[in-house]
Amino acid sequence: MNVVVAQSGGPTAVINASLLGVYRAARQWAEVDIVFGSLYGIEGVIKDNLVDLNALLPTEEDELCLRQTPAAALRSCRYKLPSVEKDPAVYEQIRATLEKHDIGAFFYIGGNDSMDTVDKLSKYFISVGSPIRVMGVPKTIDNDLCLMDHTPGYGSAAKFVATCMWEMIRDCTVYDLDSVLIVEVMGRDTGWLTASAALPRLNGCNAPHLVYLPEVTFSADRFIEDVREQQKHNRTVIVAVSEGVELEGLDDFQSGKVDNFGHKYLSGVGKCLEELVRNRIGCKVRSVELNILQRCAAHIASETDLAEAESLGFVAVDAAKQDKTGMVSAIVSRNAGEYIPSYGIVPVCDVANKIKYVPREWMNEAGNDVLPAALEYIRPLIQGEPAMVIENGLARHFIIG
Repeated sequence: MNVVVAQSGGPTAVINASLLGVYRAARQWAEVDIVFGSLYGIEGVIKDNLVDLNALLPTEEDELCLRQTPAAALRSCRYKLPSVEKDPAVYEQIRATLEKHDIGAFFYIGGNDSMDTVDKLSKYFISVGSPIRVMGVPKTIDNDLCLMDHTPGYGSAAKFVATCMWEMIRDCTVYDLDSVLIVEVMGRDTGWLTASAALPRLNGCNAPHLVYLPEVTFSADRFIEDVREQQKHNRTVIVAVSEGVELEGLDDFQSGKVDNFGHKYLSGVGKCLEELVRNRIGCKVRSVELNILQRCAAHIASETDLAEAESLGFVAVDAAKQDKTGMVSAIVSRNAGEYIPSYGIVPVCDVANKIKYVPREWMNEAGNDVLPAALEYIRPLIQGEPAMVIENGLARHFIIG
């Protein structure tokens, strides 16, 4: 038989390490002849747009280049699979493509919404008596998948955010004048990534001085009071804020448009707060939106994150070899002492369309900062720097033409 793997949703710096894990594990599966890749996620399966990864990865150097390449090498999609009752034809088309290529297992690398596709497909194949197994492989910089200690992609994004914050702190404190720096960090519903902006404190820094997560109700008036209070002690006040905080009465800066899953397109919170500080306080103020750099900065990826992402590809394939379906590989826990992750599989139905929030006890009472427990949780996930294959002074990337 053959297998197919696809990638979906927002990419990360390590999503291709998971792809490599699936590929390497499947190549070790005695029953498997060809490992196919589906271009543009599940849409590639629907349109029969598959590529032969065996032919595209002939050498170990090609595999290493894939591992260090950011974003989705197989490209991605944000396609919401309808229910089988609403559109049975699309399920029949998916089944036809997989059967045409003798596919015995389908691996989908993605986040909350992608796991919804895994859940629907696995249930469909069971209902029609098909032996095709469907397994999920987790990824998201948001770190918001339930039943998991953490998610691949998060550690590298956290390392990038913390490094940027650490360097911006150096830059914005060189002048002897009152100023405010506002850094907008990705995170639709949760503040896991925004919390990582406080990691410079592990190196003895007292900034950022304010950290706002979407788990806590945000007040523009209270934000201004917080900044003024910090100005009593710091010439430069540094703020980290999640793009997902809701600014009551100040939400007209967003487009209001949504994606196929009904998620609003977010950005602009930092710029909005910049104008608020400028108008109410009047000091020098600047906002920085890190934007997609948070998910594609492979040059500073965490080796821990890369290794775990690849391992979860192996875990998913091992589960499929045992005829598991409708499951997702996961880092389910860590030990209490020296950091050692524990791998397993969890039911995808308990992950799809659900959200894991930052614990409230990891935030201060005022809701404008994170506590040391959050930093100790993140710290082991950003450890290690990968060796890079360099060409003409730049990291070499794996690109499917």
